[in-house]
Amino acid sequence: MFVIELAGVRIRIENRYSFIERQCRDFVCEGEDAAFAVSVTNDEILEEQKHGEFSDGYCESICLYRHICEELPAYNVFLMHSSVVEVDGYAYAFTAKSGVGKSTHTALWLKNIPNARVLNGDKPLYRLEPDGSLTACGTPWNGKENWGENISAPLAAICFIERGAENRITPAVEEDVIGRLMHQLYLRGSRQSVAQQLCLMDALVRAVPYYVLECNISDEAAHVAYNAMRKS
Repeated sequence: MFVIELAGVRIRIENRYSFIERQCRDFVCEGEDAAFAVSVTNDEILEEQKHGEFSDGYCESICLYRHICEELPAYNVFLMHSSVVEVDGYAYAFTAKSGVGKSTHTALWLKNIPNARVLNGDKPLYRLEPDGSLTACGTPWNGKENWGENISAPLAAICFIERGAENRITPAVEEDVIGRLMHQLYLRGSRQSVAQQLCLMDALVRAVPYYVLECNISDEAAHVAYNAMRKS
C-alpha cells in the first residue's frame, strides 16, 4: 500500500502486486493521508485478462486506474484519451481515432518544435481550475511508448488529428467538438460520477480553442499545427 498524487489529488493504492509500485514510482508521495483509496478484486483481474495474455500485475494496474478515473470527477479532474505535448510552459493536446497517428504526430513535435516534451502520451488527466481554465497533468499511465513526466501545464488548445495528403488546420465548430470528445472521454462509473464527468465535459468544450488537423507524416505537419495552436 502506498500513496500517489495525481492532478493535485492524493490517492491511496491498495495493491497486491509490485508492478504498480514500479509504474508509479515518480508519483509516490509521503504520508498516509489520501482523498480516497482504490483496490481491485481478483474477479476484476480475471475479467481484464480476457482481453489478452497479460500479467496479474499489469491487469491490476489497468483496473486501478479505471477506479481512479471514476472517483476523480468529484475533484474536478477527468481522463481524456490524448497525447499532450508541453512547450514553453503550455500544454497542447492531440486526440484521434485509434491508428490515425497520434503518437507519430507527437514524435514530429519532439523533432521539430524547440523545447517540446511529452507531458503524457496516452492517458493524461485534466483538472478544471476555479477560473474555468484547464490544466493538463501527467500520470504513470502513458501508453506503449512510455512517454510522459510528472509535470503539469495550463492547456492552450486541443487538436483532432485526421489523415490527409496535405497539411491543413482549421478551427473546429462546437457541435463537431462535442461529438468527437464523446469518443475520447472516460464516461463510466456510478450515475453520479458520469453526471459529474458530463458537467466537466461542458466546461472542457468552453475552456480552450479546438482545431481539426488534416496531416501527413512530414515535418511540416508539426509546424502547421504549432503555428496555429501556440499560446503567445
